[in-house]
Order: sequence, then C-alpha cells, then structure tokens
Amino acid sequence: MEHGSFGAAAKALSLTLAAVSLRIKSLEAALGQRLLVRGKQVRATPAGQALLGHVKQVRLMESDLMAGLPGGGAGMQTLSVAVNADSLTSWFLPGVASALQTHRLLLDVVVDDQDHTHDALKSGDVVGCVTTLAQSMRGCVAEPLGIMRYRCVAAPALIAAWGGALPHGMLRSPAVIFNRKDALQDAFLAQHFNLQGALYPRHFVPAVDAFELALALGLGWGMVPDMLLAARPAGLPLQEVLPGHPVDVVLYWQHWAREPLAAQRLTQAIKRAASERLLQH
Repeated sequence: MEHGSFGAAAKALSLTLAAVSLRIKSLEAALGQRLLVRGKQVRATPAGQALLGHVKQVRLMESDLMAGLPGGGAGMQTLSVAVNADSLTSWFLPGVASALQTHRLLLDVVVDDQDHTHDALKSGDVVGCVTTLAQSMRGCVAEPLGIMRYRCVAAPALIAAWGGALPHGMLRSPAVIFNRKDALQDAFLAQHFNLQGALYPRHFVPAVDAFELALALGLGWGMVPDMLLAARPAGLPLQEVLPGHPVDVVLYWQHWAREPLAAQRLTQAIKRAASERLLQH
C-alpha cells in the first residue's frame, strides 16, 4: 500500500514479485480474509485498512522503544498526516516546524480537501488529519482546532465589470477552484445568496500560489483564507467581492486515540499552532 504496487514493493524489499505475492497470500490465508484488491491500482479492503493502521502504530511504538533503550539512539520517525493545502501553507507547517526539528520527526503529508482528509485516516494511510469532521471516527479522537475564515475575492477590474450585479455577474464569470472536491464557492453562494447547486464556469488550479495568481490575473473569483490574504506580497491586488461576508470553516484534528509518543508530540504541536494562529470560538 505504501508503494502502490506489488512490483514497487518487491523492489523496496529486495524480493521477487512472486515472493511478495506469496507472502500476501499467506497472510490472507492466516487471517481468513482478503487484505488487498488487486488491479491497476492496489486497494486495501476494510480488513487491510485495519491491519495497515495497526502496523503503523506498531512501527511507531517500536521506534519509541528503541529510542528509550540504552544505546538505542534516537532515529528519525516518520508520521503520515492528511492536511488541506490552505492549512498546510498558512499555519500547519509554520506551527509545527520547531517540534519536527526538536523531536527529529519526519512528515509524510497527504494533501486533500478538508472535507475529505478523514478518508486517509479511515483507510489507515495516516496517523491524523486536519478535517471538518467533528464526530470522532472509530478508535480516534476529534479535537477542535479553530476556524479558518475565507473571503470571496477577485481582481478589482473583474468586480467593476459586474457593475454591482451580484450574484448574476459572478455566475457569468468563471470561478477559480482548487480542485473538484472544493465546495467553498458553493458554500459562499448558498450562505449569502441562498443559491443551491448554482451553475457557473470553472477553472481548476490545484496549487496555492498559482490559485492566487489566477485570481489576481482576473481569470475569475474564488475563496482565499484571511491568513493567506494577509501574507500576500505587494503586487496584483485582490478585492473582496462581498465585504464583510466571509465563510467560516471549523477545523478539527482527528487522530488515533492511542498515540505513540512521537504522534503525541505532533498532536501537541498542532493544537498549540492552531490555538495561536486560527480564530477561536
């Protein structure tokens, strides 16, 4: 699952493809159920997801044990997390950088929309996720982090071209959207104009810097968090489409209920960063 295919796993383990396949079959026979769905893209079954999460926990606990043994040394530990791109850029990485260096932790980041990051935790791919899901998943804890405030912005020339005809002018212009999972634009239209399922042309730009550049170049309108707007360098300006009407997104840190020491340290750093950088209730 970590390498994406049997062939890549065989190479990483210095084994033949047949040897890896036989070991997986033996493991499935011992557990009495399938763990992987074979195909172009290998997928874990629910049993495989549970086993993968268990293996990740065991690896981290073994690392904690070795670090605590005399002469064991403190090797660097890798923690996989799922974070939305806006959080990653604006507060997550700046907030946890010191803890990563102090405790010799390595990050393996899965970037996804905040409404979907919990899928990676559910599948066992990560030890925690920044998510909008408030309800704790099985075996996990959901801790409130704070609020990311988004504003609908566009280039001043584009807003002027609408002549104050909102939302009709907006709907005739393209929106700039991070990816196909991004629902913030729809949330803005629903919350402030009571529009459900509105149709409008869309650009998809899945990179934070390029996303803001597309807006500043007048390619369309879109949602940007306050923190990133405040940090924008001088240059092409962005203007709020509907001043004083933001969209607030409440974020949570979902993580394993039984965390190894390394994961506990990361959780503490994330909560501290969020308390300092996000809006609080």
